[in-house]
Amino acid sequence: MPHRGRLNILVDLLKYPARALFHKLQGNAEFPDGLPASGDVVSHISNTSSLSYGSDGALKVTMLPNPSHLEAVNPVVSGYGRARQMYLYDHNTDPACALGDRLVGVQLHGDAAFTGQGVVMETLGLSNLPHFSLGGTVHIIVNNQIGFTTPMTNARSTLYTSDVGKMVNTPVIHVNGDYPDEVARAMRVAFEYRRRFRKDVVIDLITFRRWGHNELDEPSLTQPRMYDIIRARESIPQLYERRMLADNVLSEAEARDARAAFAGYLEDELAASKDYDPQAPQLKGKWAGMVVATEAAAHVDTGVALDTLRAVGERSVAVGDGFKVHQRLAKRHIQPRLKQLAKGDGIDWATAEALAFGSLLGEGYNIRLCGQDVGRGTFSQRHAMFVCQDTENVCVPLNDGGAEGHGKIEVVNSNLSELAVLGFEYGVSIQSPATLPIWEAQFGDFNNTAQVIIDTYIASGETKWLLQSGLTMLLPHGYDGAGPEHSSSRMERFLQLCNTPMDVSRAAQNPNMHVAAPTTPAQIFHLLRRQMKRPYRKPLVVAGPKTILRLAAATSSLAEMGPGTSFQPVLADAAAAAASPASVRRVVLVAGKLYYDLAKARSEMDPEAAARVALLRVEELCPFPARELQAELARFPGAAEVV
Repeated sequence: MPHRGRLNILVDLLKYPARALFHKLQGNAEFPDGLPASGDVVSHISNTSSLSYGSDGALKVTMLPNPSHLEAVNPVVSGYGRARQMYLYDHNTDPACALGDRLVGVQLHGDAAFTGQGVVMETLGLSNLPHFSLGGTVHIIVNNQIGFTTPMTNARSTLYTSDVGKMVNTPVIHVNGDYPDEVARAMRVAFEYRRRFRKDVVIDLITFRRWGHNELDEPSLTQPRMYDIIRARESIPQLYERRMLADNVLSEAEARDARAAFAGYLEDELAASKDYDPQAPQLKGKWAGMVVATEAAAHVDTGVALDTLRAVGERSVAVGDGFKVHQRLAKRHIQPRLKQLAKGDGIDWATAEALAFGSLLGEGYNIRLCGQDVGRGTFSQRHAMFVCQDTENVCVPLNDGGAEGHGKIEVVNSNLSELAVLGFEYGVSIQSPATLPIWEAQFGDFNNTAQVIIDTYIASGETKWLLQSGLTMLLPHGYDGAGPEHSSSRMERFLQLCNTPMDVSRAAQNPNMHVAAPTTPAQIFHLLRRQMKRPYRKPLVVAGPKTILRLAAATSSLAEMGPGTSFQPVLADAAAAAASPASVRRVVLVAGKLYYDLAKARSEMDPEAAARVALLRVEELCPFPARELQAELARFPGAAEVV
């Protein structure tokens, strides 16, 4: 839900301690000292509570934190809920459990935001899609008939604020907020519809905003007639109290005592807030095995036994009898992969990626690979799924033939959305540390339209809310040295969002997110596995290649992925170091595909001139590998220039 009314719902309904709220309002932090967190403004905080309504089991309610960007939380809630439901299903909490049985998504909206923010439409567009459906979400539009100072006549082109829901044929229930009993009835109808049909439903709660946009605002400056009417009205609690008194449901003494009791409770909580000691809410439940990131925990062995890699690679292209694979795939994808594996050398990018996926699945992790055309891959290189040429049935080979405890890979060809889909995958990522969520842009620059999710969730979610996320963003053709008119993921923007200090030689190497531009298949293999093998989760942004996908010079051996191997933030120039390191006069630091262009140019130079140049590949841009670079530069004592 957005800001308006949030604190009331947190304290009254979700049992957020009023003393904790007062503690925060007095300028204190909501987290204990010593944690790597800044906290957030009071209107963004969240809570999880168990509510009892007399049934056998308590109802667990989670309100997720949200940023200032209105409605951006919608796809996050959907992704979180979907992942939670899949977790319940996978763990057999109820063998008969169907989508929507054990969990319901509830989204509260403002009337102006529901029609004005495109992420609403994008999230509704996901609601009935495979891999995205939540089994129906209940949408409640708190319709104040105004947006800040903009009247509804200027806020939308439709008659009703709820008309956006018509794109997915949602039923709409319009109800007058002056009548709480009718509101409750509308809610019962909405929840019953969702339970029966597993579809979204919208409640248009028509009401008004008694005060201005905030407590200090004067709304009559821009809406004088509207606020003449509002100020002449009784408040909704006063109206309802008067009706209950008239119907002898409530006595004046009971009403007076209820108000006094609540005011006394708030006074007691305010006094208690002075000694309130906040507790750390993170790393509990499914996250109990995770730790706060430390530099010591960052270094892990991500290598895999060679026999396991061969078996995984063979399974990645295996299909059942009668499944007809396209002859082009058989010739150019399946056969070359099997030859690479048998030889143990010449492993290309897509094969290394499949080996990372398959080995993680074998260790019990789940993977969700999502984005536009991810099954095939933007450049027809991945083929994580095959389509039968006779029946159009789909096969995901890595999901077949696994032993008990084997994880599953969910290959999700998404609709043509970036903002909502990336937000959905972030929601998946904060639900469980046992799933590797990957969002792949169709091209690197497509991340631009999801910038709100990147800024307010991926880059800052842990700092603000202590929510760890292992979300991995793959940006194909992300930085191939192309000009501004070509695909570029604008890696400088991601680096600006990273929180490493300028003095990188002193910085602890645990930033808010990692940014990498790997140049070999072995490096992407280790990066993907590192996301799950470390005892904590951090977002990872990968500037992916295009040319390198099939470049003969850019291959790896199985041995580079074997036991004892791991991701290298800097790749040394082994040839220059082995030949004559004392002859090197210029060391060139390079990232991405440009390395291969420079290496080719050096190979065409006069041998004596070529020996004076060393090429060091910076594979990880954040955290910047200052110490690794210093160690490599020390191998060339005669170098007079580093560029």
